[in-house]
Parts: sequence; C-alpha cells; structure tokens
Amino acid sequence: MCYLTTGKHMAFYGAFGTVLILLAVTAPTALAFGFGGAVAARSHVAPLRWLGKGYIAIVRGVPDIAFFLFFVIALDQGFEYLRHKVLCPDWTDPIRQGTDFLVCPAAKLPLGTSPQWVHEAYGFAIAVLTFAIVFGAFAANILYGAMRAVPRAQVETAEAYGMTRRQTFRRIVVPQMWVYALPGLGNLWMVLIKATPLLFLLGVEDIVYWARELGAAKTARFSDYPHPDWRMWYFLALLVFYLAFTRVSEIVIARLSTRLARGQATAAGEAMRREGMA
Repeated sequence: MCYLTTGKHMAFYGAFGTVLILLAVTAPTALAFGFGGAVAARSHVAPLRWLGKGYIAIVRGVPDIAFFLFFVIALDQGFEYLRHKVLCPDWTDPIRQGTDFLVCPAAKLPLGTSPQWVHEAYGFAIAVLTFAIVFGAFAANILYGAMRAVPRAQVETAEAYGMTRRQTFRRIVVPQMWVYALPGLGNLWMVLIKATPLLFLLGVEDIVYWARELGAAKTARFSDYPHPDWRMWYFLALLVFYLAFTRVSEIVIARLSTRLARGQATAAGEAMRREGMA
C-alpha cells in the first residue's frame, strides 16, 4: 500500500481524470467545430463553402499524428505572435531568426514567472484545442453527409408550407440529421477515446506517461521501492480501463440510437414501428 500511494502513483491515478476531462471537453467542442464546418460546406456563399469544404478535406490523406504535432506548434506560435504584436509594438528584431521563433518576454505563453500549474494548464488547453480541431474535421464530414441524407421530400414539403431556408434547416434538417450521423459520430467517439494516449506526445503527463515511468525497472539507487520491469502490468491496467470505457460507450450509443430512431423514416425506425404494431 505504501508503494501504491506514493506521490507519483497519485499523479498516475489523477491522470485518469485528465483523460476523462479531455474527452468531456473535446467531444462537444469538436462537435461544435464539426457543425460549423458542415453548415459552411452547405452555404450558398462561395468563400464560406470553400472554407467549409477545405476544413472537411483535411481529414483525408494526412496521418492524424502529423496534424496533432502541427497544430500544437502552430497554435502556440500563433498566440504568441498576436500577443507580441499587441504588447510589444516597438520591437524591431525579427521574430523568426533562422529556425528560432523569438518574441518579446511579455508575449510568451505562459510567462516564465508563472507557476507550474499554469504551464500545465496551458499545455492541456492547447492539446484540447488541437484535438477539437482535428476531430472537428471528421465530425464535419459526418454531419455534412447526414444533412444530405435527410429526405429531400421533407425539405420540399417544408418549403411548400412557406418555411424559409433557415426555418427548414432548423426545424427539419437539424432534428432529423442526428439519426443518420450517430453511427459515424459513435465511431468517431471510439477513435477519440483511443487517441487520448497522444496526449503523451503533446507534452501532457497522461496515463501512458506515468505507466511508462512507474513500470520501468527501478533500482535501489533511483527509487525508494526497487522493482524489475513492470511496464507490462501497468499497460495491462490501461488496456482494461480502455476496454471497459469503450464498452460503456457502446451501450450508451446503442440506447441513444434506439431513442433517436423512434418515429424516424429510417430502417431502424420502420423496424420499431413494425414491432409496435405486432
């Protein structure tokens, strides 16, 4: 018990909460990015439509890890560049000096004098925003297809009753698109869960980081609790955690799908209607 309650182990247990917080914040944020991208892709305004379709297109052809590493660097430098222009207007030295990106000390994020928790919170916020942007592109692709899957006859009926385009979209398309989008969004949620170990690559001390650190071989010289290489057991604990979490997610998604299909003009909705008649 003394070994399992050391400070590092408590940080390991807290890292599970970090993963859950990441999912709780990233999922709705990515969905918001996705909905905005899908709406933009359907726009009749050409520049907005190009922007939406361009955002959706980033899900194709480039590995996710490349996006994660790119956005973390780009967002960090972008924020510091904006702060530099506002806080240090008299700065004359070039910001880019070879491979270095140098801004005035006041523009650094976070400031060098900030406490450690501010540095950790900033790194986590950048990671969340990166996850949201990347997975928002996937969500936009799914929602765009779901909007197009809503039967055209229902849209035309709404228009025949005198609804405007905005009213038709809000009252007809959006309520019904979710039943078509849920299978894809459910798969995206599972991918998001499996992508949380990428926090380790983004500099956040997550459960993968601590499992590797605590499971590695310890000797009496470097640890109060010497042990051989136990990484297999720590990663086995992670495997059980992720399997249990994805199983719970599958149950919730299945129930939500059944609820959304009720009364809808889909194969699932028709099956439920026939069961009710029987």
